[in-house]
Amino acid sequence: MSSKLIKSPLAALLIGCLGTAFTAQADIVIGVAGPFSGPNATYGDQYWRGASQAAADINAAGGIKGEKIKLVQGDDACEPKQAVAVANRLVDQDKVSAVVGHFCSSSTMPASEVYDEAGIIAITPGSTNPQITERGMTGMFRMCGRDDQQGVIATNYMLDTLKAKRIAVIHDKDTYGQGLADAARAAMNKRGVKEVLYEGLSRGEKDFNALVTKIASVKPDVVYFGGCHPEAGPLVRQMREQGVTAKFFSGDCIVTEELVTAAGGPQYTNGVLMTFGNDPRQIPDGKAVIAKFRASGFEPEGYTLYSYASIQAIAAAFGATGGKDSAKASEWLKSHDVDTVMGKKAWDQKGDLKVSDYVVYQWDDKGKYHQL
Repeated sequence: MSSKLIKSPLAALLIGCLGTAFTAQADIVIGVAGPFSGPNATYGDQYWRGASQAAADINAAGGIKGEKIKLVQGDDACEPKQAVAVANRLVDQDKVSAVVGHFCSSSTMPASEVYDEAGIIAITPGSTNPQITERGMTGMFRMCGRDDQQGVIATNYMLDTLKAKRIAVIHDKDTYGQGLADAARAAMNKRGVKEVLYEGLSRGEKDFNALVTKIASVKPDVVYFGGCHPEAGPLVRQMREQGVTAKFFSGDCIVTEELVTAAGGPQYTNGVLMTFGNDPRQIPDGKAVIAKFRASGFEPEGYTLYSYASIQAIAAAFGATGGKDSAKASEWLKSHDVDTVMGKKAWDQKGDLKVSDYVVYQWDDKGKYHQL
């Protein structure tokens, strides 16, 4: 042992003080995972903006028991293998205490297994496949509803409001897209309506003319699509170009104005219907936060406020349980309400919201969506 090391009460006291100082200044690291590249990058941007504003607001108010939130980004590009790599990096390298993510259900499913094994709480703002919360993972939550709820709302609207008799069901063969299409299909079948067509397309494709010809041949009243805006846009445009006038109905993965761009203009998306949660921009609880976003020139559409609310839930749980223990935080969330920018939220034992608020929206000739 070096003689330069002085063992004294003063040295011990200094070391103790330094240790306390470092502990007090420690960050609570939260991962934000989703598609920050690729065709669905708009949703990653929504996640990041929402989480960043929430972290900034919570930190400005003193943080979580004096500790600041630090965010780290994980880009999965909506690719399952990449999502697993991102999850492992967040756990092993970034040492996250919690995760907000992922977006595509096909990414959330395998990534959540990594978080579950590591004992880390995760809240997805936008993954709706029912299986995400049906696997007994104690730390998996969502800030959105489920496809088996969304599909029923869509079906009821198609049958009761649109009085549709002939419905073609199209999906993108993905965990989310096919899951949503199958949920709507099951709800239709339960009500005695058999789809006139059930077909899949591949994510990344742009030429759907052969599929549209097949759709035209069955003369549907409604085309229900399970998938996201990069495919929904070209599909609805090519339908209109071929003279298919059937209503186009989809879900919460087209809730971005990039749908209009993907379609080639509002003349193609005018009248498109979709299901999504009650517009969070209309909820009074988020008024001040929404004003901040708009003042910065960003419209908090889609999942922006869902991500903000997810950070709020994590912060509330860690704050109430006095630390970064995910098991305690998860247990607390399942027995307490949390006030968020989207109103009061509460979860059941599976990690699902106790109240799902899916409603129907319609796109107009200006390229904007409005709640019906």
